[in-house]
Formats: sequence, C-alpha cells, structure tokens
Amino acid sequence: MSHFAESRSLFADHDDVAIVTPMPTGRTPSYMRDHRKRLRERFMAGGATAVPDYELLELVLFRAIPRQDVKPLARALIERFGDFNRVLSAPIGQLKQIKGVGASVVIELKVVEAAAHRLARAKVMQRHVVSSWDALLDYCHTVMAHRDIEQFRILYLDTKNVLIADEEQAKGTLDHVPVYPREVVKRALELNAASIILVHNHPSGDPTPSQADIQMTARIDGAAKALGITVHDHLIVGKSCELSFRAQGLLS
Repeated sequence: MSHFAESRSLFADHDDVAIVTPMPTGRTPSYMRDHRKRLRERFMAGGATAVPDYELLELVLFRAIPRQDVKPLARALIERFGDFNRVLSAPIGQLKQIKGVGASVVIELKVVEAAAHRLARAKVMQRHVVSSWDALLDYCHTVMAHRDIEQFRILYLDTKNVLIADEEQAKGTLDHVPVYPREVVKRALELNAASIILVHNHPSGDPTPSQADIQMTARIDGAAKALGITVHDHLIVGKSCELSFRAQGLLS
C-alpha cells in the first residue's frame, strides 16, 4: 500500500488515481514502460508530425499519471473535445467531467497550453507587424481559435508599426462579446499607440462577420480617427482560417 501512495503526484487528486490498479511491487508494468519508451523515441526522431493527436496527448499525460495506461484517457479526451488543441484549451470544468481527469492532469494540460501561448507571443511582440504578419496570425490562432466563448483582443502598435502591447479587452458568450469604443481608444492613448489591430474569435469556426461586428468596427474606427489613431485591420479568427476586414473592403 505504501508503494501506491508514493506513486501519486504532488498535485494528484481522487479522479487522477480512480482507475489506477496499484502494482504489488510499486513499479510500472514492463509492457507499459516499453510503450512509453517507443512513443518517446518516435516523437524524438520525427517530431510532432510522427505521432497523431492522441499519442501526442499521451506524452503529456505520462507526466501527470506515471503508472497507468493513459491511452484510453487520451482517446476519451480527443473524442470529447475534437483534437489536441481543443483539449488543451478546454475549460477546466469540462475537462474534469472526463473520468480520470483530476488536478494533476489539468495542471499538465494548462502548462502546455500556457507554454504554447508564450512561444507564439514571443515571435510577435516588439516585432514589426508587416514583416511578422504570418507569425501574428499564428499567434492569434493559437490563443483564440479554439475558445468556446468570444474573446476580443487589441494589438497596439507604435509609429513604426512595431507591436508594443497585446491585451484582452473583453470576454463574452458563445456568439457575443461587449466592446466599448471609448475604452479601446482610451487605452491606445495611455500606451501612446499610433495604431491598433482588432482581433476576435468566432467559436462557431466560421469567421464571417455579423452585422454587429461590422457596426462595432465602424464605431471604433470613427472614434480612433477622431484622435489620430489608425485602425489597421479587424481580424476574425475561425477554427482553421481568419477573415480580414481590410481585405474584404469592410475597413477603409
């Protein structure tokens, strides 16, 4: 019994170990060790492209649940949320509804999600937006494409179009997020920003702008112009693509 107690992660809770069968010796079965070794070697040799989503998820779960076959849990998470990215970005409450997911699993998933966000953000902050446009789009997709509620972000640029700040302005519901033009412009003045890029996501996956999106953009653009601030673009992020208001002729 002491071996079983020692195998529990520092952050483990009941759900993490609810379906674990303790081994008499306190050691991981050889077949499980071999599977983990082969999977790690395949990943190291070929990178993420060498493993499907559920196996990449297994690699993350190995740390959270060291002496259990995590393949069923990885498959259950993928089946519930759709893909690796959506598992990472799933709300904690929804994750914990899956049998076998407890505190240690949630922590591992959210640490990986936070690391992905920071890596993507580092590629665009203090960079010239035009020369790092693809990286900027990648960043927006990383932090917003898989959210289940709408999120509105503003990217603030200086006079040389270098990104000086990236801030979440508001969160909303499944299909609506409240945005106040006065607050957007006020914050731009506080940061001494010369221009801004508006970004929000559509949890439905379809980036087509609604009439409310178009009207809200026009109000922000009008308020910004009155104070000499340029709205470069408004990007709507869908699941696999994005829409640019400027490219669509919706922003003059």
